[in-house]
Amino acid sequence: MWTFLTIFFSIENKTEKSKHIKQAPFVLFLQQQVIIRMRANNNLLLAHYLNQQNNQGIRRGSIPGHVVINRDWENADHNLFNDYFADNPRFNDFMFRRRFRMSQSLFIRIVDIVKGHDNYFVQRRDELGRLGLSAFQKIIAVFRMLAYGLPADASDEYIKIGESTTIESLKRFCRAVVEVFAEWYLRSPNANDVARLLHVGEQRGFLGMLGSLNCMHWKWKNCPTAWAGQYAGRSGSPTIILEVIADYDLWIWHAFFSLPGSNNNINVLETSHLFSNFIQGISPPSHYIIQGKEYNMGYYLADDIYPKWSTLIQTIHDPRGPKKKLFAMKQEGCRKDVERAFEVLQLRFAIVAGPTRFWEKKYYMIS
Repeated sequence: MWTFLTIFFSIENKTEKSKHIKQAPFVLFLQQQVIIRMRANNNLLLAHYLNQQNNQGIRRGSIPGHVVINRDWENADHNLFNDYFADNPRFNDFMFRRRFRMSQSLFIRIVDIVKGHDNYFVQRRDELGRLGLSAFQKIIAVFRMLAYGLPADASDEYIKIGESTTIESLKRFCRAVVEVFAEWYLRSPNANDVARLLHVGEQRGFLGMLGSLNCMHWKWKNCPTAWAGQYAGRSGSPTIILEVIADYDLWIWHAFFSLPGSNNNINVLETSHLFSNFIQGISPPSHYIIQGKEYNMGYYLADDIYPKWSTLIQTIHDPRGPKKKLFAMKQEGCRKDVERAFEVLQLRFAIVAGPTRFWEKKYYMIS
């Protein structure tokens, strides 16, 4: 259609310019006939286009097929406040902790910090003056996905929030939490942390122990077909590997996540930044004495797949004698700290227990 309009516009311009030129009557007649036919064809094309638009139906919004639903956000926000945050809420603190995996005071603190970090969670009015979704609605929908592993549209009936808004809220919430809290909670141990870890390790029979090291596989449901072989793990399904160091109190202070499931623990260890500081001579400040010998570098408990480094202590296969049997039993028992951390993480946040459903890998780096 735009081609015909351009031609028609060019012909009209040329016609205007040719008014001052003396031409033969037959040539002028031919030009008039061409203009009449072009106008008739253009009218037919416009009528056909309008009929197609009418047959497709009227759509609203900027996305084809998008249907505007009056979700009544204000009443939904009011119901949420009465259910959990009023002076006399409908559901008590025990039910709040079970559903949100944390206390109400901690949840409100996180909401306030995330609102201050990202204006996306600040409640605003639209062009008609109507209030939009509140921070509580967006973040509660996020916690429904994190805690229960629900699909993005499962909270629409109660919280009155659409699927695309829930997904966007999840991405922004995870990014805000990482940017705000990672500096304190996901960091290398300082002097006080190392002193506490060494004290706990000494009480458990391992002087110099800083934690347990291991990996877990997270199934990737929507892995692109072209990458399926690269990401296929031990189960045969595409997975992404998470490397973690955890202590007895389930504090995860090291996490490395991104490698395909076809790698083993050694490949992940060589790729992660865990020992990058050790190579430069930088290590967590630790000092302990074993049998009269001083040590200034801590170590981690690991299983037998890892290399035999001085910073990694494995168990003894087929131990003979009471001393070796006792060491193997203690090492395997303390090494379960990281396994326990994985189990608790999956129990508290069911989204980790099930397969991840994002299409793009970059969103897993912030969640």
